[in-house]
Amino acid sequence: MIRALDKWLVPYLRRPRRAPVEITDVMIAVCDHFEPFHHASPGEEMERLARWEGEFPEVTAGYTDSDGLAPAHTFFYPIEQYNEPVLSAVERICKAHHTEVEIHLHHSGDTEETLREKLRQGIEDFSRHGFLPIDAEGNTRYSFIHGNWALDHSHPTMDRCGVPTELTVLRETGCYADYTFPSAPDPTQPPMVNAIYYAEDTPEPCSHHRGRLVSEGTSSLRDARDHLLLINGPLGFNWGNRKAGVIPKIENGEVSGTNPANANRLKVWLELGVHVQNRPEWVFVKLHTHGGTPQNMKTLLGQPMKSFYEHLAQQFPAKGPRRLHYVTAREMANIVHAAEDGKEGDAGQFRDHLYTLR
Repeated sequence: MIRALDKWLVPYLRRPRRAPVEITDVMIAVCDHFEPFHHASPGEEMERLARWEGEFPEVTAGYTDSDGLAPAHTFFYPIEQYNEPVLSAVERICKAHHTEVEIHLHHSGDTEETLREKLRQGIEDFSRHGFLPIDAEGNTRYSFIHGNWALDHSHPTMDRCGVPTELTVLRETGCYADYTFPSAPDPTQPPMVNAIYYAEDTPEPCSHHRGRLVSEGTSSLRDARDHLLLINGPLGFNWGNRKAGVIPKIENGEVSGTNPANANRLKVWLELGVHVQNRPEWVFVKLHTHGGTPQNMKTLLGQPMKSFYEHLAQQFPAKGPRRLHYVTAREMANIVHAAEDGKEGDAGQFRDHLYTLR
């Protein structure tokens, strides 16, 4: 638990508090570091995809948000592990359900040139399956998760990226948002906590360790070649879940086989209140998971997740004062930008504000 506290504890304690207003809209996105080949025996990856195809519709059946949409899921698939049968199975899931695919990449020892080529190839591979959104000009865009949490050459070992100007490379190849963090208790955790912000690239590593909070008036930064939008998930302490009944556990938004989503955790996520500056009534809950592994599938595709959807249905009734929105990573970024542009009312109407699927 104490690992990486030096990275984020002081910023966490000093973070701006959410203004005391009623929450009107809650956006929940599950961003999956989806690695079906992880510790898989030959052929097991297709068995895992078969489980997703068969069980995901069962666990989400009967549950909808305030817009009438089923629970969403975003597969951040590792482009360096491209496999046509696996991605074709994921494509079938996306066509049938409220799911999308974005870019995940593990890399090491790269230069700007080799990283650009890997991203170019990944975009080309994914485009064949109809993945990835476009902007108003028809340009392909994508969101990103860095493998091993090592965005912008930030891992202490300095061996899991190689490109200290990675933010610029991502922006210039079409990246509209990064969803890597939080990573605590990993030492890659940046000091920007519970924040949605633009990070300006520098020649040195860890450019994302500082940034400008998204608010009305920052829209000029969203297409700047040297700025990248980062949408962080919740990070703090869960005083309702204590080790030995005394020490609070870290809450980092991870949904796993040993730490399923539940009512207690939802309460913490809402209290941490990740939001666009000056728009505290819209709360963004970015969760993460590793859904390609069997130990996590038992939660994501089983009764624990179904129970969580049931709790959400009770907490956000159709005619209640608060609106629930199950969103993909793309839809979450769009709603962030809608808040940045001063849009108000039902947040669900802005799912396609800037980036749309083909």
